[in-house]
Amino acid sequence: MNSVLGTSGVVLGVTASLLGVVTLAVGLRRGRADLLRTGWSYSLLVLLGAIVSVVAMQRALITRDFSVAFVHDHGSSRTPPLFNVATMWSALEGSILLWALILAGFTVHIARKFRQRLSDPLVGWALLTMLVVCAFFFLLMLGPANPFTSVTVPAGYDGPGPNPLLQEHILMAVHPPMLYLGYVGFTVPFAFAVAALATGRLGEGWLIETRRATLMAWGFLTIGIILGAWWSYEVLGWGGYWGWDPVENASLLPWITGTAYLHSVMVQERRGMLRVWNLSLLCATFSLTILGTFLTRSGVLESVHAFSDSDIGAWLLTFFGLTVAVTLGLIGWRGDRLRSPGRIDSPLSREGAFLANNVLFAGFAFVVLLGTVFPLLAEVVQDRPVTVGPPYFDRMTIPIGIALLFLMAVAPVLPWRKASSELLSQRLVWPAWGGALTLFAVVTIGARGLAPILAFGLAGFAGGAALRQVALATRRQGWRGLVGRTNGGMIVHLGVVIVAVAIAASGSYVTESEARYAPGETRVVGGHEITYLGTREVQERNRLATKVSVRVDGGKVYEPSLSQYPGFGSLIGTPSVKTGLQEDVFLSISRLPQQEGGEVTLRVIIEPLALWLWIGGGVMAFGTVLAAWPGKRRRPTDPTSAPVAEEDPEPPAAEPRRPEPVGVR
Repeated sequence: MNSVLGTSGVVLGVTASLLGVVTLAVGLRRGRADLLRTGWSYSLLVLLGAIVSVVAMQRALITRDFSVAFVHDHGSSRTPPLFNVATMWSALEGSILLWALILAGFTVHIARKFRQRLSDPLVGWALLTMLVVCAFFFLLMLGPANPFTSVTVPAGYDGPGPNPLLQEHILMAVHPPMLYLGYVGFTVPFAFAVAALATGRLGEGWLIETRRATLMAWGFLTIGIILGAWWSYEVLGWGGYWGWDPVENASLLPWITGTAYLHSVMVQERRGMLRVWNLSLLCATFSLTILGTFLTRSGVLESVHAFSDSDIGAWLLTFFGLTVAVTLGLIGWRGDRLRSPGRIDSPLSREGAFLANNVLFAGFAFVVLLGTVFPLLAEVVQDRPVTVGPPYFDRMTIPIGIALLFLMAVAPVLPWRKASSELLSQRLVWPAWGGALTLFAVVTIGARGLAPILAFGLAGFAGGAALRQVALATRRQGWRGLVGRTNGGMIVHLGVVIVAVAIAASGSYVTESEARYAPGETRVVGGHEITYLGTREVQERNRLATKVSVRVDGGKVYEPSLSQYPGFGSLIGTPSVKTGLQEDVFLSISRLPQQEGGEVTLRVIIEPLALWLWIGGGVMAFGTVLAAWPGKRRRPTDPTSAPVAEEDPEPPAAEPRRPEPVGVR
């Protein structure tokens, strides 16, 4: 029953997607408005197919219908209810199903938002592009990633359940959906970029139409990455949150290019410049989401985040290649119409700073991409494994990160077109004092090391600049000074500053100890008293856990554990963390006692300011919501072609109040 229902939903999704593509293509070619308006109906049918399939899968998981191959391989009667629901995205086929559901939801959202303009070729091309992507993911579920294959189940069979690491923390129920909302959300601006290239409507109207969708996609991707780092920190037991794992990098790459786009698109909206660059960034961001999907789901990488080997890799790699080829072809075809009417008047201007910002982000993306794919290419050529580890990434990315912090401080205070030295000195004096005082404070309390000290000082500089902008905006506009893309963006900058400080502190000043403890013994690690109390076994629904009781600083007892899951051979370690505003005490088990009352080997790591990583991520998410909120903007008379600009918090004299008109070329 569940297999038939789920397969029916997939078939409906494939059929509706393909028919929608054909119908919209005919309508666009023949100028048939009636055919273009059917995009709404086809998008609803695609969503219906996705919902039916997801309901069938969740029903199969909840009822433990092991005749469904996916449930047979990944379900279990022992899995707790929350993780039983999350099992759907714990493995390859179910994750593709979740992707298709989210993509179908975005397609319906766009069709509904532009319901009165469905006969517009720009909207028609955008919907056609999204339906092509829908068709690809539904076809995957009919082919190499079919989640509804039927199998014969022997009497009394019970499945192994999802990967034990995915049953260790509630964040696994939240992290993947957030990440997918970000991944899939970038399909919306990509579809409109393709539509703009296909129709030749290369003004700034489509940027305005997709502004909020792009911001929210970036925000979801940011939250997904932060939650993934948090999960890694509290589950994997190695004491860190980011190890430059290839699959971690796969999520970071589209975030980098998406961040670059969010900055450079303001130059195009304001000055009509960087058209080719912005189109390229959007296409690169979408393409990198497909590449990341390939790296995660093809089995080419060995990673705790990656799925098992499958036949899906060739499909994803082919789709990635076609996406890159088609978008490059469209950009080349429209090259003569993409010339910018404006130019950068001075490098000492906001557009000049944004251009420098984009050059750094491009370098950042190249470094991460090279370090991620080079081992794969080298293994193909040399037929032997090659490893690119954290030292390469740290050495290459730390200078870029420090330079970006500097630009974060300077760019917001620069006016458009050109800045005078007097204006800069006036606007930078308080942020500079903030940076200097921060530098003095961290050196006074004993901070050492050039890179972290520079990071702290520049973080104070950038934080001061962001606070100055927010203060100016709220003074002029009241509470509305916190909303709108420019003002909300400053809140995001504050979140980035907090994250940068936390990374610099936790990465540079860690104290680590691994030692054997007898029952009742106390050791001091990094100024904290660690007392081993004893060991106990706890039989839980899905595992047998051996928990070690440890008292920290004479107060609360924490219990890191080692667990045995039925069907899985090795023990799974789960750390326990005492969290504080100044530092975390991270506890994990290296070796259990050999006999009752014996010694236990504990690993203790003192992580300075680790909590502020998650706080900074929350501030970034809050700032994204504020940035997506409608701010006070000057609306163009022709929203499909003219640029638009938000009010700047600086006095009007510091910046031209009228945007340079840019029409459809």
